[in-house]
Amino acid sequence: MLSLLSGKVNLNESNIGMYVHTHSITGMIITLNIFLLCLIYTAFIPCAALADIYKYKDKNGVMHFTNIRSDIRYTLYIKEARENPDAFITKYDVIIEAASEKFSMEPSLVKAVIKAESGFDHTAVSSKGAQGLMQLMPGTAEDMEVDDPYNPEKNIFGGTKYLSKMMERYKNDVRLALAAYNAGPEKVDKYKDVPPFNETKAFIERVMKYYDQYLAAK
Repeated sequence: MLSLLSGKVNLNESNIGMYVHTHSITGMIITLNIFLLCLIYTAFIPCAALADIYKYKDKNGVMHFTNIRSDIRYTLYIKEARENPDAFITKYDVIIEAASEKFSMEPSLVKAVIKAESGFDHTAVSSKGAQGLMQLMPGTAEDMEVDDPYNPEKNIFGGTKYLSKMMERYKNDVRLALAAYNAGPEKVDKYKDVPPFNETKAFIERVMKYYDQYLAAK
């Protein structure tokens, strides 16, 4: 099947480019060749690196493909499939709903925190020692009566309980509650705002992005 290609495929690490001579091929073969090139492209690039694909035809009839639009002549050809925020997480939904109901929290916010903190990996451990789905520090886990932070149900209930306490403390200001969840309430109290820490700011941004996605998916 690949023998139908009349041109070449050019792959490199920094800027994945592809081109095929099309001036002597029928329209049907052109379409097939482009499709095959895109299959080759996706086969060579890890899923995490996939991106939009752009194309343009030069004056010699050569089609060029790239994942980095370095020239205004390139136009969008294939749009990257965006992440489905609900993918692979349904097994925790029942626990999230139960914990959210118990502690009067919005399930989408709890789910967003889990996504941002651990990517739904119940075995996750951070470099600072935070553990489990909601990345509870040992002291926080103890305060929330979580005796096994790697148990999904115990971790989610403990994390949701702690998040609800932060929401109550900061009068339902989600950003301040998230800042306290990440950096500690003493830091929020000290600055009387979101602490000027890049990690905390990035955490809030990630959570809010997922939160909006989960709300929209309802």
